[in-house]
Amino acid sequence: MTYCVGLLLDEGLVMLSDTRTNAGLDNISIFSKMFCVEEPGDRALVMLTAGNLAITQTVWNLLQSGVWIGGKQQRLTDVPDMFAAAQLVGAAVREVAKQDGPSLAAQGFGFDCSLLLGGQIAGGPPRLFLVYSAGNFIEATVDTPFLQIGEHKYGKPILDRVVSQQTSLTEGVALTLISMDSTIRSNLSVGLPLDLAVVRADQMKICTRRRITEDDPYYRTIREGWSEALRQAYHALPRPDFVLA
Repeated sequence: MTYCVGLLLDEGLVMLSDTRTNAGLDNISIFSKMFCVEEPGDRALVMLTAGNLAITQTVWNLLQSGVWIGGKQQRLTDVPDMFAAAQLVGAAVREVAKQDGPSLAAQGFGFDCSLLLGGQIAGGPPRLFLVYSAGNFIEATVDTPFLQIGEHKYGKPILDRVVSQQTSLTEGVALTLISMDSTIRSNLSVGLPLDLAVVRADQMKICTRRRITEDDPYYRTIREGWSEALRQAYHALPRPDFVLA
């Protein structure tokens, strides 16, 4: 399993994924779940993936070679806007399902994948989409400026409480790392290293791309500082006066 999270903020996008892949308790590997398309000045797109690794890698390779949609073969470097990019990713997912779905079903496996696609193409605003295994998708909004895939439940509470579109990119990076650390602590199927990408609005490039390991000094500060802050908050809370002695 995995955990990926994307934030859509006024200042741009923050995209974060783990790298753990497991096919059983004794078969754990590291694979990047982050794929990027960048043409500085024209477009910057980041795709995060969760689910069956063979499916998501095939989807990415199909997007690289081109997907037939609207009567022509297109790539993420060709599409005119982010909505068309989400449509293209959905079409790629459906094509892989058509090719591999029957053989997976014959072996007793479902067609399991989900993808986050965030970025900006010149002429349009930054946008963030969640593409499902059926190829349909939803978009982040002002009311819900973040999207998650994979093991998302442990990292959601901090985002629900704090994130808004006005959150800065630096705050967004800190929040996604807190969200990820909460997930790593509670779920063995999610683990380091992490892949981080930041796309600043209207720059049409990935301004930050970073592989975060256990020894990363900022991640260690976040992990230790958040744990200590939670402990202090807990000790500062009043105790119930209705418990019988």
